[in-house]
Amino acid sequence: MTTSGGPFEIAEREVPRPGPGHVRIAVEACGVCHSDALFVNAGVPGIEFPVVPGHEIAGRIEEMGEGVEERGFRVGDRVAVGWFGGSCGHCKPCRQGDFIVCENLKVPGWAYDGGFAEKVIAPADALARIPDGLTAADAGPMACAGVTVFDGLRRSSARPGDLVGVLGLGGLGHLGVRYAVAMGFETVAIARGPEKADFAKQLGAHHYIDSTSGTPVADALRSLGGAKAVVATAGNSQAITAVVDGLAPRGELVAIGAVPEPLGISPVQLLMSGRIVRGHPSGTSQAVEDTMAFSALHGIRPMIETVPLDEADAAYRKMMTGGARFRMVLTNG
Repeated sequence: MTTSGGPFEIAEREVPRPGPGHVRIAVEACGVCHSDALFVNAGVPGIEFPVVPGHEIAGRIEEMGEGVEERGFRVGDRVAVGWFGGSCGHCKPCRQGDFIVCENLKVPGWAYDGGFAEKVIAPADALARIPDGLTAADAGPMACAGVTVFDGLRRSSARPGDLVGVLGLGGLGHLGVRYAVAMGFETVAIARGPEKADFAKQLGAHHYIDSTSGTPVADALRSLGGAKAVVATAGNSQAITAVVDGLAPRGELVAIGAVPEPLGISPVQLLMSGRIVRGHPSGTSQAVEDTMAFSALHGIRPMIETVPLDEADAAYRKMMTGGARFRMVLTNG
């Protein structure tokens, strides 16, 4: 893409060699994420065109730079790179071991060319090994959409047997329900419309709340005993706000849906019951590995539509306009 918001165009470039601590990946698949719009539309500082977006990358190591072999990787290894595309290693969060909130986080498509391509150069600390049970097309979305909800759930205060809500049944939410059930939570799917109840059941949800039914979502959650945690994947601040009073005492709202509008939460809603509101970013390369291993073990796969790389523009527009039900994935070969 050569201009902000413009069309994607196929371009030929010289194949680069990876420098020290980096690898070149032959990209086999790359998911299209709503967050790609931040880079395509120059919505973050430091974007320079032309831009190659894509941060749900899966492929094979094709060439390694100096020092990578010491990390245990080999040419031919199947790897994924997600929103976590590497860390600086020297900022305070990195020095504390909290790499996902690195102040200089290297997001593919922003810090360096992303996965809407045949080749990608990525730092070795961004690499997550793909298990044999996952295809590249399945693994790509796991590196961002999958790890975000997986890590959001396992880092929450909920424990097996607790009531946990998943707000939204889109690209993140449908995986969130599957993960919540597999983790042993009593799972509530929350979405708009009665027609999604059957789908929620297919995903394994124990309960379904239709936010358009006329019964406030918070009341419906309280009737089930109150949620220990709600993972909010829906990109709607009003919908996220509506679940707060449905949290149990000490319950936790895990905000994942990325929207600029503020939440309408009062301190009283939080103070009286000791509730928590926490923003959750994606996950490190190790968290991506954990997500993929868990997914392979429990037979969890993202619901995707695959298209060839040369149809990237159409796939991106379909994803951004809501034409894709879950995830578009670009494939090579």
